[in-house]
Parts: sequence; structure tokens; C-alpha cells
Amino acid sequence: MKTKSSKKASETIPPIKYDSAKRPTTEDGMVGEADIFGNKEYITTTAAVNLLRLSKHLLKKCVYEKKIEEFNVNGKSYYIKDDLEDFMNSADYEALFNGSIDERNLLNDLTGKEWIPETKSYFFQKGLGASSPEAQIEKLHPAPFSFQDIEKLVLFFTKRGMTVLDPFGGVGSTAKACEKTGRHCISVELSEKYHGLSIERLEKEVGKGCSRHHTFVNEDSCVFLPTLETNCVDFMVTSPPYWGILHKQDQKVKKNRVANNLDTQYSTDERDLGNVENYKEFLAILCEKIFMQCARVLKRGKYMAIIVSDFRDKGDFISFHSDLIHELNQRKVDGGGTLALQGTKILIQNHKSLHPYGYPFAYVENIHHQYVLIFRKK
Repeated sequence: MKTKSSKKASETIPPIKYDSAKRPTTEDGMVGEADIFGNKEYITTTAAVNLLRLSKHLLKKCVYEKKIEEFNVNGKSYYIKDDLEDFMNSADYEALFNGSIDERNLLNDLTGKEWIPETKSYFFQKGLGASSPEAQIEKLHPAPFSFQDIEKLVLFFTKRGMTVLDPFGGVGSTAKACEKTGRHCISVELSEKYHGLSIERLEKEVGKGCSRHHTFVNEDSCVFLPTLETNCVDFMVTSPPYWGILHKQDQKVKKNRVANNLDTQYSTDERDLGNVENYKEFLAILCEKIFMQCARVLKRGKYMAIIVSDFRDKGDFISFHSDLIHELNQRKVDGGGTLALQGTKILIQNHKSLHPYGYPFAYVENIHHQYVLIFRKK
């Protein structure tokens, strides 16, 4: 039985005509592959691309810039493997592989390679899990948001040292994302309890003293936001209350929160938007007194990301995300500028449990996604 052996240069490439002045040729212009490659191992373009983990375009660019030598053999390109491996240890290769930050990029600290995947219209929710030591304070809030998901948005829409505003600070998910990425957060929270927990969370989960790097405000955003200067923050990201849905104690809420003696609503404060009875009134306050004020304090050309979900109320489906778009898109901003919708990202919550809503009589959705509404102040 014959075994397949690795082919040597003499077995794969016949005598060839080589047009480089670097190599001597015989009188008939023919040279052997050993004259070109010596005893060095050579590989094809496809193998070179796989080895370098670069695109064919970048490989050819390196050849053009004389960072990599290419050998043309009967119309096909070959490369010396040892030379490619040496190139992989160079600073030029590191810059190509990891990408570089375009000097014109005033938005974030991402390379082109990092930027492009983040423009997908969806991403999957990422959490630490309920049993994680870093989730124990987070889960005390009735509607917590993963700091890792906010971190993705913060990294895309800001550079290190920039200021991020969250008008519904909760238990400090935005502040934690900012601390871990080197940004400054202004976190506004109405509830004294959650305000205190957000500071405690940073101290316990990130590092002692790090809460002092941020501004935590225990106040109603309707009152506090007008005190901020116009055009003073670089990004706004938040997940606002979903009207009064936390007042409903369905089977899921009773099992997960009531049974564990956890809060099922934000507060009993009449200023709490979760306690506003009329949906239109709730929407008006949220848009006029909160989000349009956020737009005012946002710098020109900067972005707002509002994370929301649609919901049901007494059998009616409330398209919360589209109501917000309708109320906010193309609105004139006090102090100058226009708030313009730039797109929506779908945040997929693939980990959530399925419940037999409507079965076996009617279609009732298990809502396993949220919308990230992205506006820009133009």
C-alpha cells in the first residue's frame, strides 16, 4: 500500500522561466526551482493567506510595499514560508493584523477591523449569569441592564476620557461600563436606594475608590438635566422605564422576584415615570423633559442610544420603540441642532425562558429582543 508523502519542490514545479534580475538564468532562460527557493519551503498564495490570517488584498499590498517577497512561477505566486513567519513577528504585521486607528476617526478608539463588525444591525445580549459574584447587586434592581452590553455601545460611540450621560442610572451599569473602559459617567437616579447601590457596586465589583471617578446624582432627571450646560456630554445611553409594566405581577415575576423577596417596581415615588398612569402622559414626560434635554446637553455630532422593548398592556400590544421614534425623530433641539434617527440595533435575548402565552388559543409573543434606538444630534 502506497502512502502519500509531502511533495518537494522538484516534484511539484518543473523547470521554469524566471524573469527576476535577482536570479541567474541559463542560456535558454530556464532555471530550476532549487535556484529560486534553495532548500527553503515555499507555499502558495492560499496557504500564505491562511498562515498570515490576512486577506489576499493585504497580502498583495505587502508585496507591493516590498514587505513580503513574491515569486512568480509559470504565472502562479509562491512565498517562502520562513520569510512569512519572520514578517509575522514584525511591527508592520501587528499593525496589519490588529488594524490601526484612522487619524480621521474622532468618534472612538476602534480600528477599522474592530469598527466594521459593530455596524451589524443586531447583537446578542451578554450577561454574567445570576450566580456570578458580580451579579448580586445588579439583580436587586427590578429591571437591570447588563454592563457588558452597554460597554459595547460606550466603546463604539466614545473615546477614552469622554463623558457619558445616563438619566436613568439604576444600579450603575453604565457607570461600571465607563469605569472599565476609561470614560467618565454622569449617572442620575431618582431612587436613593439604587443610587447608593450603584456606588457600592463599583466599589465592590471594580475597585475601591473608583466611584469617585464618576458623578452620581440622586435626583429626578426632569429637575437635574436642565442644570447641565448645553453641548457638554459626548454620549447618552440609557434604558428608561417601560411605563407601568413592573406593576404587573405575572407568573414569571412571582416566581423570579416575589418568591425571592426582590423589588418588583422601581419605587412608590410619584415622580417615578413607572408610576404615571396614562401612557400618553408618560411618553410626553419621557420625551420632552428627559430625552430632549439629553439632546440639548449632547455635543453637536454626537449620539444617543435608547434601549427599549415593546410590551403588552391589558391585551394591547404597545410598540414603545416606534412611539419613541415618532416623538423624537427630526425634532429641533434647544440650543441648536436636530435629533435624527441613524438606525436601530436589535439586542437578542436568546437566554430568556419561553412561556406558553396564548396557548392553545391565540398568538402571543415571547418578546426576546430589545431595540437600541440610535439618534444623532446634527
